[in-house]
Amino acid sequence: MAKDINDICLVIQARLSSERLPQKMILPFAGTNIMDIALEKITKLQSIDWKNSFYLSAYEPELKSIAEKYELQIFHRSKESAYSEGNPMSQMYEWHDKLNFKYCILINACAPFLKPETIDEFIKAYLKSESDGMFGVMKKKNYFWNKEGEMTTPWPDGQDCLNTKAVEETLEAAHCLYAGRLDTIKDGIWMGDFNKPGDIELFPMEEFECLDIDYPWQFEMCESIYTSKEKNKK
Repeated sequence: MAKDINDICLVIQARLSSERLPQKMILPFAGTNIMDIALEKITKLQSIDWKNSFYLSAYEPELKSIAEKYELQIFHRSKESAYSEGNPMSQMYEWHDKLNFKYCILINACAPFLKPETIDEFIKAYLKSESDGMFGVMKKKNYFWNKEGEMTTPWPDGQDCLNTKAVEETLEAAHCLYAGRLDTIKDGIWMGDFNKPGDIELFPMEEFECLDIDYPWQFEMCESIYTSKEKNKK
């Protein structure tokens, strides 16, 4: 059964307490910052009434002030949610029983190349999906081994050496777009059961859009690429 667009909210959850790259959301980035880049994308969405369905979940005033600039709704996140590690899902996503919606789409703000058009396509796909959960993935053609050194990728027939053209396609978690029910978060369930085939629908994405900033070297690399792309637009 198709979902009702009015039952879906969008959330970006952000904080300044990242251990690997502190305050990365507001560090200078190509003349702006990655929080600003993410929130500006929300205002370009065409598939949903973002003025009434989007929330920035944040504790720090520096983040909230950016949302206010775009006149976006804010969920005032608690300090415990933003700064305590190992919280249960219901505390980490403390908006789960406070937003008057049935479903939620979480958007990763640390992916500066994620396009508004891709978010729109994800929303449309989720509306049509029979699954309660949906998750972005990247198509990859490569070889993989487990921690014991055992190859987990099926070896392509007739190949004598590593050949990425011949290897079977693999889907890798994109960590960019997620969707699920709000009412199951209290039970520690978000999106569904990954061990149950088909319980969570997979949404293929372009790998470049999924570049995710976690470490300083990723920040520097993405800033360089972003700056170059912006210059080419002019």
